[in-house]
Amino acid sequence: MYQGQLVRLREYRKEDIEKAKEFLNDFEVRKNLQIGVPYPYTLEDEEKWYSNVSAVKDTYTFALETLEGLYIGGCGINQIDWKNRKAVIGIFIGDKEYWSKGYGSDAINTLVKFIFEEINVNKIALCVYSFNERAIKCYEKCGFTREGVLREELFRQGKYHDEILMSLLKREYYK
Repeated sequence: MYQGQLVRLREYRKEDIEKAKEFLNDFEVRKNLQIGVPYPYTLEDEEKWYSNVSAVKDTYTFALETLEGLYIGGCGINQIDWKNRKAVIGIFIGDKEYWSKGYGSDAINTLVKFIFEEINVNKIALCVYSFNERAIKCYEKCGFTREGVLREELFRQGKYHDEILMSLLKREYYK
């Protein structure tokens, strides 16, 4: 559907469900994604999530695949505020073979282009945990700026961690 230099953003398919469950049940992947208890997903959880993916909602969910067609993760718009023209995004690369090789930043850049050129929002926002230094570097590389910090927002692995708020404005993207 939407293609970058290394990845393609496409629709999720039924055949992605088992691999997505595997990715999301890997603690190294899961710990970066949600504030709740990183409890394992079941196949039924993934199937239920998949059945709710729709192109007619205010969320836009993409599977990430390499240009060779290998499913490696997902990204998308988790929330849109139409009045204020703001989108909140998220991403995960589940296949660790593709970590720290530019696939995440290419996916973010491709998603950002889609959002600014097709959805017409003014601001893209995201949250990242302070321990996820690889993601923070990726977002900064893609032009995102730190807006603020929610101190000790997350309890994970016996410690409290900050949540960093980041954003990219449309005018910054086009500079």
